[in-house]
Amino acid sequence: MTTEPDPVDVPHLPPGLAPAWVTAPRTRRGPKPSHSVAQIVAAAVELADADGLTAASLPNIAASLGLTTNALYRYLGSKGELLVLLADAGFGPPPESLSDPGWRATARAWTHAALDRYRAHPWLLDVPARGDAVTPNLLRWTEMLLAALSAAGLSDADALGCARLVADFARGTAERLRAHTDPDSASFPAHADGVRAFLGPLLADRGYPRLAALATRREYPAGADVDFGLDRVLDGIAALLEESQTER
Repeated sequence: MTTEPDPVDVPHLPPGLAPAWVTAPRTRRGPKPSHSVAQIVAAAVELADADGLTAASLPNIAASLGLTTNALYRYLGSKGELLVLLADAGFGPPPESLSDPGWRATARAWTHAALDRYRAHPWLLDVPARGDAVTPNLLRWTEMLLAALSAAGLSDADALGCARLVADFARGTAERLRAHTDPDSASFPAHADGVRAFLGPLLADRGYPRLAALATRREYPAGADVDFGLDRVLDGIAALLEESQTER
């Protein structure tokens, strides 16, 4: 039987950390809570999926559950706490099938699975990235990468650094892919010809010869080439692995 820590005994925890890990309801005076933190976060995910992150406001969540906004504070400490829980719920646990043979295959499958989550919940990119968001689902994703990289021969510290590198690549690529499919973005395909026509002569005249040549040949990338960038990241990890094995 797992014993859950009492967050009251551990001061200065980041927002959202305690309710993400401790399932027991908070002990507060007043009537017995009619909802759970999980129900509130699920309502927030539904609102964000429908109309974006701004729709997952405390008043909207409260209205969807038949509560007052003030009543939500019986369950959540702040909007910042909600965002941490929302991000963890949006990612959910990683697919069990990610543990492919070999670290490189696992890292590739991991990245594409993360991109799938970003596509399913685009608002995840609007949640500020937090270095202290060590919540259960997000750490499970990290643990899966660590297992593959450590098994390949990296130290725990190097494996964590490489896992963060892969995660940063996935988020950055997701942001570029979203821009490429956003009609309001200058990189949206419908704007590509206009952007090239506008920039072409300017690039040539103002000292950008290589970019001008790419634009003229219509090779200026409008979107993100996932596998090209990912392969370069994985090549770097492979070089680190080779170096670490040589030093032994």
